[in-house]
Order: sequence, then structure tokens, then C-alpha cells
Amino acid sequence: MASVLLVEDDPVVRAAITRALTGQGHMVHGVALAIEALREVTANSYDVVVLDLGLPDLDGGDALRMIRGVTNTPVVIATARDDEQEIIRLLNAGADDYLVKPFSSEHLEARLQAVLRRARDNKQLVIGGLEIDVNLRRATVDGRELSLTHKEFELLSYLAARSGEVVPRAEILANLWPSTRDDQTLDVHLSWLRRKLGERAAQPRYLHTVRGVGVRLVAPR
Repeated sequence: MASVLLVEDDPVVRAAITRALTGQGHMVHGVALAIEALREVTANSYDVVVLDLGLPDLDGGDALRMIRGVTNTPVVIATARDDEQEIIRLLNAGADDYLVKPFSSEHLEARLQAVLRRARDNKQLVIGGLEIDVNLRRATVDGRELSLTHKEFELLSYLAARSGEVVPRAEILANLWPSTRDDQTLDVHLSWLRRKLGERAAQPRYLHTVRGVGVRLVAPR
């Protein structure tokens, strides 16, 4: 069971999603406005936020950025917008997953469970001089704090949790960018991470690319 904040301005859709999630055993609080959502996440603790984009008072993308400014609660976008570039932009801005309407209650539940599993798996990871506190969303390398975007942190944490393994590119995309299969998205984030870790693809310290297979994060020798 999870506590869910549902941000959806259409009362019919809000009621239908609330019934579906309540039927799965979740506790659901629904609001229609972005400002109400911001008040809720500031004042109360939720396990996950389900956020529509077409809100009457503020665009959902702006609401997402404001929510990310006050909480690390997982956010699942649920909207009729299906433009791939918009999806990528919002995932990079801090969304944890993205569903395009219409979707079944079973599909929504599966996505919520995947997001909640990732949140429950949070722990402290140490690989060489790299230290990651997933609960605090803080990472340091050789004592130097890294300034990471939401998706950079997720990528680094995901690879660190599988330290020593070659993680397939398709698996990384499926878990961190489930609504796209664009390899360039992963390559761009790996490039940004390498720069912040103080390494280059030609001379990796932590992030090693296995050509045609995936990425392996290991401690420097």
C-alpha cells in the first residue's frame, strides 16, 4: 500500500483513477490545481505523485520543477501529451516515469510499483572514492560533492547499485527512460556524468563503456 497524491483537474478522470488505485489498496488524495499539489507535498509526506500536465493554474512541467524543488518524492506523469521530445524533457527535469492517456489501471499500477520499488531500494553506496547516499540524493567523489541533475543522479545510482556488472544499454533505458529507446539520451547523460566525475570516455576511471553491450561502473585501480 502506498500514499498517492493525484494531481488531475478533470473530475471524471480523477475519480476513475482514485477508484482504481484505492481498489489496489493505496491511499489516494486528489487535487485539481498545481498550487494545491505544491501545498500538499510541502506539508505532507507521500510515497508517489501522479501528475497531469494540463492543469488550469500552471503547466504541469512547471509544477514538476517546483515539486522537485521541495521534495524527492517520485513523480509519475500521466497525460495525453505524447510528443517524444516533451517526454524526454520532463524525464530529464525530474519525472520518474511517464504514461500517455488513455492507460489501463493495471498499467498504472505496474508503473507505480516499479517506481516504488526503486524508491525502497535506496541505500548508501560506496565504490572507491565515490560515495552515494540515495536517500539524501547526495554524491561525492574523493570528498568533493557532485552537482547532479535528477536524471544524472538516478543513472549514477543505478549503475553503482550494479557495481562491477556490465549493465545493458537497453536495460538502463527501460528503467530510467521507459518512454524512449533513443540511445543518444543515455550517451548524453553518460558524457555529463563523466565530466563531473573528472574523467573522459577515452580515459575512464569509474564509467567504462563496453562497446555494443552496455556500461560498467567500477572503482579505479
